[in-house]
Amino acid sequence: MNSMTIKEAQLTVDQWIKEYGVRYFSELTNMACLTEEVGELARIMARQYGDQSFKEGEKANLGEEMADVLWVLICLANQTGIDLTEELKKSIEKKTKRDSKRHLNNSKL
Repeated sequence: MNSMTIKEAQLTVDQWIKEYGVRYFSELTNMACLTEEVGELARIMARQYGDQSFKEGEKANLGEEMADVLWVLICLANQTGIDLTEELKKSIEKKTKRDSKRHLNNSKL
């Protein structure tokens, strides 16, 4: 798997769940899992880019934590019938329309 579209990722996760995962966890459980995974990502970010230091034996695998967040987000999208490709396109269009000048004119940036 060299490259994968978002749609292919959604299909791949769905196939994996059906083959190895038996079934999806409930939406509420997956929301809790997503929160947990975001927390793990935040911990690595705080240690790698923030003021905290790594504990002895703790490993920094930023990519793995990001992939875990994406996995659970894809599970939630699949469970709720969300096409993430379409929703991302809509989000980009919304942000472009809303913020086309906002950041360019921000003296803080």
